[in-house]
Amino acid sequence: MSQGSNFVDYVKICCRSGHGGAGSSHLHRDKFTAKGGPDGGDGGRGGHVIVKGNAQLWTLLHLKYRKHVIAGDGESGGSSLKSGKTGRDEILEVPLGTIAKNSETGETIFEITTDGETRILTDGGRGGLGNWHFKTPTLQTPRFAQPGEDGKEEWNVLELKILADVGLVGFPNAGKSTLLSVVSAAKPEIADYAFTTIVPNLGIVAYRGGKSFVMADIPGIIEGASQGKGLGFRFLRHIERNSVLLFMVPADTNRSIKEEYEILLHELREYNPEMLDKPRVLAVTKSDMLDDELQAEMKKELPTDVPSIFISSVAQKNIDELKDLLWREING
Repeated sequence: MSQGSNFVDYVKICCRSGHGGAGSSHLHRDKFTAKGGPDGGDGGRGGHVIVKGNAQLWTLLHLKYRKHVIAGDGESGGSSLKSGKTGRDEILEVPLGTIAKNSETGETIFEITTDGETRILTDGGRGGLGNWHFKTPTLQTPRFAQPGEDGKEEWNVLELKILADVGLVGFPNAGKSTLLSVVSAAKPEIADYAFTTIVPNLGIVAYRGGKSFVMADIPGIIEGASQGKGLGFRFLRHIERNSVLLFMVPADTNRSIKEEYEILLHELREYNPEMLDKPRVLAVTKSDMLDDELQAEMKKELPTDVPSIFISSVAQKNIDELKDLLWREING
């Protein structure tokens, strides 16, 4: 995570659910009844730690400094079959696309995808049964009840995968941040060295007729990213959710454009072959320095199985055409 970043995509929290309340072992007594039967109520369940989807949130920043989340304990049962009060639930609101994992095993517990969706992350202990449950023809006045169940304490991880319509894929300094700053109001840090983008930048791209789509500049993948080299894995995770992948290869690349595109494809294939099922678009960036003749030559060598376009963010060349192309791909 870079220092000034407010994009937090990973938090680890200790969740403690509430203990269940004890059942009551009360025997009914009033001025008319000297030896009544059992009437002890059940204990209340302990509070859960619950995760709830909120479409207004984009990051996990608000949870970054909450290391411990503690739910309330359930209350004990009372006389006259009164049940104890349920413990207070702790509700953690998260952006859509958040995945909850067990921090020790790494296994996914669930994923939040819709607004208002609630899932229990750590369940509270069950309340104990009161003594009236244990009455039998031979044991008419049980003087015992169940204790409440203990709550749980566990470390869990919440991880966010960005939900964006277009993901920018390319080596560092392929011009991704520059494009994002031109087509949206996002202000990514831009410099000409590898890994300037350390966290994904999201930008809302305004389109014709008041429409818009979300573009994510996913930090540069490098050869070997799929093996976790560099900051590989953490970034590739974000590409999984994008509906269209925009491959960006600069016109001044040392390799041929087709070659560089193939390497990027290979990285994605190694990481997760399903990602190749997404619609792809190829943009040749920094093409303001090409004359028409050179561009025509380069066009012949471009891969034929993907729609391609020559653009220049700085010179605003073909930017509207690129938006049109992306809009068509997003809307299938």
